[in-house]
Order: sequence, then structure tokens, then C-alpha cells
Amino acid sequence: MNPTLNSNESVRSEKKKIIVLGSGPNRIGQGIEFDYCCVHAATTYRELGYEAVMVNCNPETVSTDYDTSNRLYFEPLDTESVLAICEREQPEGVVIQFGGQTPLKLARAIEAAGFAILGTPFDAVDLAEDRERFGTLLADLGIRCPDWGIARSGLEAAETARRIGYPVLVRPSYVLGGRAMRVCHSEDQVVEAFHGVHGPTLVDRFLEYAIEIDVDALCDGETTYVGAIMQHVEEAGVHSGDSACVLPPHSLGEEMLEQMRAATREISLAIGVVGLINVQYAVHAGELYVIEANPRASRTVPFVSKAVGLPLAKLACRIMLGERIAHLGLPADPSAETSHQHVAVKEAVLPFDRFHGSDALLAPEMRSTGEVMGVARDFPTAFAKAQAAAGARLPQEGTVFITVADGDKAGAQGIAAQLHDLGFRIVATRGTAQRISRMGVPVETLNKLGEGSPHVVDWIERGDVDLVINTPAGTGARSDGYEIRAAAVARGIPCITTLSGGIAAARAIAAARQGEAPVLSLQELHLANGAAAASPRAAEA
Repeated sequence: MNPTLNSNESVRSEKKKIIVLGSGPNRIGQGIEFDYCCVHAATTYRELGYEAVMVNCNPETVSTDYDTSNRLYFEPLDTESVLAICEREQPEGVVIQFGGQTPLKLARAIEAAGFAILGTPFDAVDLAEDRERFGTLLADLGIRCPDWGIARSGLEAAETARRIGYPVLVRPSYVLGGRAMRVCHSEDQVVEAFHGVHGPTLVDRFLEYAIEIDVDALCDGETTYVGAIMQHVEEAGVHSGDSACVLPPHSLGEEMLEQMRAATREISLAIGVVGLINVQYAVHAGELYVIEANPRASRTVPFVSKAVGLPLAKLACRIMLGERIAHLGLPADPSAETSHQHVAVKEAVLPFDRFHGSDALLAPEMRSTGEVMGVARDFPTAFAKAQAAAGARLPQEGTVFITVADGDKAGAQGIAAQLHDLGFRIVATRGTAQRISRMGVPVETLNKLGEGSPHVVDWIERGDVDLVINTPAGTGARSDGYEIRAAAVARGIPCITTLSGGIAAARAIAAARQGEAPVLSLQELHLANGAAAASPRAAEA
């Protein structure tokens, strides 16, 4: 018999200690924000005189490095293992906010076993995760959300979709990275989306052509501090992990931003958040809608912390121990344009070029394997920097191929006009070309695949196209859009699949023509902003 079987290597000290639960294994490119926050938690609690006990079983993280925490338990993040560790360590509290869905699922058992959860309690977490409870809360607060329903079968989902109205977003509960989420435009698609799905599933009214926004905030149970308001570049429907986002928002007015700040304060206080909260909004036809609220660390926390110069995860750790926001010495709302002197753009790094025949279409399910950040004095320049860092450097001359869905043709006219003015040659499929030519923009017509060679894919494969703008008009491995996007990926040609992304690209190319922007470190930018924030105007704000 192995003498070490059932032995315990942990040497428990008498110092006060805090357990931090990580996220465990993740898909490639996911969970970076959880690792970032867990490391900040460990260092913060150690600085405050506690022993930091890390529980995580992912070797590809900094949180599992030997010197990050006082003690590391490389154990499964399941109920039995976590409760055994809590029993052994007898912590002052357990931190569940920084590991995503995995620790949240353990919260009920941890509280039931008599161990304290630091920060937001389990019932508050459940209130935000349970759509029926959360929907009731929003109704009580008078805050709008898209029409929704809960379904447990394909038939029930189809009935819900008919009541709500198409298109709808079908998403299983408690998933990470938007796994198995789909935008459905017909009953057949709704039923198909339920294949392999078990348990209650949310059916939401999908707001087409809406602007999506992320808000990261801190709350101490009495006061809410908005750390950042980020506008997605792509329209709603693209997973936040795949969408580029800009801070501060570049096309929303101050009145709408103030609505978001007020709604975030009301939601976080009504839920009972103590620590971090992320709220996702959509602006559709001038109206503000809440998509969801997550009373935990979001994937934007590292980006926001670097962009605004505030360590949100560290601040959240102090709030969890009882410190008040009013005593933390925080500046005025750093997301307000009056105190923000630079623009930061987060862009996803996508893996399509590593997989032959993969489709570059962005969708509700997250596909990115990393992210980069571009910083400049204006949005177009920051966006161009982010594209280059993500490996999709935008061309400065050449030929642009455009083909878009019928609903996007009006927007494509403006993109084509701007690119033509910049000296690009414009080529397009027949329907898109007809709409572009009405603007007086010279455009050449290319054949679709079914219209015979030479067609658009021939042009792409020969290297005669430098930029592709294609919004989906059909799905599946046999559609023209799929073949176009796959050919562009194979040739390393930038391929943009949303209208708003095309507009941003055109603006970025125009900005790049004005010359290289000066390179400034984040420290230099925050120092300059700090000086601006100290001005009388900033103090009044």
C-alpha cells in the first residue's frame, strides 16, 4: 500500500487567511481575465496582512505559479474538494468573484457549510443569474430589457419565439464564452438550436442593429462607482469576447451615458453587490435595454484597468473586506469624456488563419484566442493600431471587395464612397454594386460563385483583393459568404463581417493617411490625464 495515499501536504498556519477560487481549465483564449483578477486578489490580500490561499487546477496560469500565493491547492474545483480545503484552512472568507461561473456554482454549498463568502453573497449572485428573478427586479426598477421567456424544449422555445417575435437569441443558462448561443430567424432554427441542450434555456428578443455597451463598476452595497463604459464596435449579436470595444464610447451622447450610469447604480444596489459588477446594455432605436448583469469580474477588467489607470480587481478586494468606496480616494468617473484624454480600443485575436477552411464570421459564441489593445488620441487611430496588433493590418491602398446583406446595402454605400475617396478600387457582387453605383461611386461587378469564373473567390485567391467586407446573407459550408470568408482567411486578407466594423476600418485607414501617431506609454497617458483631472473643470465635474 502506498504510504502517501490520503496524506495531506498542507501545513496550516495560525495567520488569518483568505481562499481565492480560480476558474479551473478553460478553452484557449478564455479565462485570461479570471487569472488576472485572481493574481491581483492574492497580492492584495498578502499586502493587507492575510495569507492568500489559491485553489486552481490550471497549470497555464500565473495564479498557479509557486510564488503568487502563500499556498496553492492544485485540486479540482468541485464541491467535495473545495469544502475539504475550507475545512482544513478555516479561512476568514472565500472569494468567488474572480473565477467565472465555476466558483459561482459552488457558492451555495460553501455558504451551507458555514463558510463566509467575501463580497457579493450567494443570493445576490443567484438573483442576477436567475432570469425570472432578474426580470422581475428590472420590472420593479422600471428598467427595460428585451422581451424574453424560459423554455425547456424545442417546442416550448418555438412557442416563446412566436410570442416574442423573430429574430430571437437562444442561450443555455450558466455557460461561459457564449457556448451554444444562436441567433434564430425561424422556427426550424430555434428547434435545431435545442439539439443537445439540456435544462432551462433563455429565449430573448434579438435587437438587430443595436449598439452594445459594457459597463464595469464597483459597489460596496451603498455606493456604486462606474469604472468604465465601453461601446462595442460590432453590432449586438457578436460575443463581447470577439467584438472590438472602445473606451470612452465614440458615438453615444452624454444623456444616454448618464442613463447607463443611473441604471448601473440602481441594479447593483438592488442586487446587493459588494465588489465588481458588469452590466451589458443595448441601445436600440434610441432606447436603452439591459441585456444581463454579472456580479463578478468580467473579461473587460484587465483592459479597463489599463485604460483608465485604476486597478479594479485590487479595489474590489478591499471593498470585500469592508472598505467603503468613499474612503478609497477614487477620482471622478474615469469613463466620462470630460476627464478622458485618450481613446483605448480592445480587439480580439481570432484563430481563423490556423484552421484551413474556417469561417471568419463573428457570432454569439466566442471564438477569440486572445486580445490586444490600441491607444491613441482619437478612435480611428486607436482602432488601426489595435487591428495591426491583432494581425489584421488594414491596407493603405489597393482593391476592396464589398458584398453585404440586403439590410446593409445602404450602409455599404457610405463605406464604398469613403474608401473610393481614399483612392481604393471598389469591386462588388451585382446587387451590392448596383446600390454603390447609385451614390456615383465607380464600382466594378464581380460574379458570385454560381455565376461562373472569373468570380470573386478567383480574385481573392489570385491576391487581387486587399480588403474584404462581407456581412452574412446566408449560412452553411456551401454559401457564397462562407467561401469568400474562407478564401480571405487562407490568403491572409483582412475580412470584416459587420457593417459597423467596415465603417470603423474606413475611418482608421483615413486616419493612418495623416501620418504616424506619437507613441505614448500608458504611464505617460495616465500622468497627463491625472494633471487634467486636477483642473478646476474636472473638480467641478
